[in-house]
Amino acid sequence: MSDTPVNARLISPITRRILAVNLLALIILVSGMLYMGEYKRTLIETEFARLKTQAELFAAAMGEGAVSADNRLGQRLAADITRKMVRRMVETTGTRARLFANDGTLIADSRYLRGAVGSIEVLELPPPEDTSPPMATLVEFYDFLSKLVPDQESYPSYVENAIQHASDYPAVVGALAGDSKSRVLKLQDTLTLVVAVPVQRYKEVLGAIMLSKHDHEISATLFQVRLNILAISAVALVITVLLSLYLAGTISQPLHRLSVAAERVRHGKSRQHKIPQFKDRDDEIGDLADSLFEMTEALWSRMDAIENFAADVAHEIKNPLTSLRSAVETVARVQDPDQQRKLMTIIQEDVIRLDRLLTDISDASRLDAELSRAVMKPVNISPILSTLVDAYRISDDPDAPNVRMEEIDDLMVSGIESRLAQVFRNMIGNAISFSPANSDIIVSAVKNGTTVEMTVADQGPGIPEGKEADIFNRFYTERPESEKFGSHSGLGLSISRQIIETHEGEMFAENCRNEDGTVCGARFVVRLPIEI
Repeated sequence: MSDTPVNARLISPITRRILAVNLLALIILVSGMLYMGEYKRTLIETEFARLKTQAELFAAAMGEGAVSADNRLGQRLAADITRKMVRRMVETTGTRARLFANDGTLIADSRYLRGAVGSIEVLELPPPEDTSPPMATLVEFYDFLSKLVPDQESYPSYVENAIQHASDYPAVVGALAGDSKSRVLKLQDTLTLVVAVPVQRYKEVLGAIMLSKHDHEISATLFQVRLNILAISAVALVITVLLSLYLAGTISQPLHRLSVAAERVRHGKSRQHKIPQFKDRDDEIGDLADSLFEMTEALWSRMDAIENFAADVAHEIKNPLTSLRSAVETVARVQDPDQQRKLMTIIQEDVIRLDRLLTDISDASRLDAELSRAVMKPVNISPILSTLVDAYRISDDPDAPNVRMEEIDDLMVSGIESRLAQVFRNMIGNAISFSPANSDIIVSAVKNGTTVEMTVADQGPGIPEGKEADIFNRFYTERPESEKFGSHSGLGLSISRQIIETHEGEMFAENCRNEDGTVCGARFVVRLPIEI
């Protein structure tokens, strides 16, 4: 776990990640919308179409009204008339018109007025800009974004010469050849749209008119559209941040509470600290809280079991130790050889009992760890039962119970073969110890739906009424009177049930009864999920 306390974080990492992911998606979307390359090309094409229409109208007008005929030179454009027409025609269009003769010389330019003292350049002033602080900040931010989203189109640059000629403009050269041409030129940081069409009379090209217009309107349109996008994006940004914080809160805050509670449980010395449960949450966090709560309760139960086990072990060991100490103290004072031999026998039996107790206790204490490390594999229980039955059937005692097995098919379960064999061996051995001489012990196994049911039934005295569940408790002993005291530790059935429960099965015991209701033996049953 991190060394940083969970309550020392101002903003949780989950909140930061959710904000980053949501904001990144929004930024990418807005950046794509701000690019607007296709929209800009559409605006340029629309403007080209408008300029071309205007240029064709101007060219037609000049071809009809500004041509003079010369017997020697033929038809040509009248310079004085064309200058006036050019100036008048572009007054309301916001464009600049330049007329070139068929030899490439510039005849008229709407930006210049011809007077007695020369030419006067006329420049239209742009409308006053909004210089208020909010708008200035917005324009600066827009310029910053424009640099981040560069134009993907590459336009040729040009420099306007003091004395202009048709050869300076490829579009005009094409128009003088009889074709209408359009082009976008770049003057410093400003784009200029240029359209050139031929001026004809009776299909004779007398010159070319070139209309040019800056992209101010296009830029203003793009600026307005992008401004609207930014305004909507700002609203979306606020909503995204608020929703992200809400989403992060519904995730990080419960996790933070669970983490703090887990820390308190880990460092606490009592059960006063509980894992919070979110009953109103039907999601993974609610499932996590329930799992942590159940895990904590299971840990407390396991600690209780360990504590009880330690107390039971101390109690069970204390009995033979007390007997052993008493016998040792007495044997030193007794002079009678027969009494000494009896005491030595008691000492020997107590030592054997202690050894058996310690062996079973050691096996029980290691069982959890061994079962957690073991790998479940498909196990066929039929040969295991057959081998155990054959082993118990071979006996030199003529009065020994008859262990037999009903014929069974191959039954597969998922488990640990050695541990399952330990359970079945314990069940058969327990039945033998309680069975009268020459009685029958029946071992069977059948498939019952999705489980396999193994049964060991004897003809002994049965289980004391009300003790069917108690016999699986640790150190519980209910042995036959003929059996020597202390020959069993009382852990066999407890270990067997623990093994079966680890295999996700169940183990229980019940009495067998005659038709009149009298007990005629005991039956131990183990059910395990069938291997699919």
